[in-house]
Amino acid sequence: MNSLIIETLSMGTLEVNDEQVYHFSKGIPGFEEETDFALIPLNDSPFWVLQSIKVQGLSFVLADPFAFYPSYEFELPDDEAEELGIDSEVLVRCIVTLKEQVEASTINLLAPIVMNPGGQTGKQIVIHRTPYHTKHSLLQEQPVIDGKDGG
Repeated sequence: MNSLIIETLSMGTLEVNDEQVYHFSKGIPGFEEETDFALIPLNDSPFWVLQSIKVQGLSFVLADPFAFYPSYEFELPDDEAEELGIDSEVLVRCIVTLKEQVEASTINLLAPIVMNPGGQTGKQIVIHRTPYHTKHSLLQEQPVIDGKDGG
C-alpha cells in the first residue's frame, strides 16, 4: 500500500494511504477543478474531513448522516450508481457546516457525497423529489429558533 503526504490548513501535514483517496471525476460543485480528495476520519467521532490532495485550503467536514438522522434514505439513480461503478458497497457522507455555536451547525441532506470504496470514486449527488434540504440541524433536540440559542 502506497502513502501520500498532503498539506492541510487545519491538521498540518498528514500521511494518507492510497485507499483513502477518492477520485471525483467532476469535482465537487463550486470546485470542479479539484478531483482528488483524501477521506480522513476524525478519531472517535461521526465526522470525517474530505481534503483536497492538491489544494491545502480546500476541505470539507463530512458526517455520517445516519448517525444524526437514522431514518435518512434516498434512492441512488441507476446512472449515478453506474458512473461511480457501484454494485454493492457504498459510502454516504454529507457536508457539515460547522458554526461557532455547535447548536447552529447544519448538515446538507439534499446533496450527499456518495462514494464507492472499492473503486475509490465519489460524487456529490443532488437528490430530487425529496423533503430534505441543505441546512438540517445537526442537533435535532436543540433546534435553533430565529438564530438564537434558546438560552
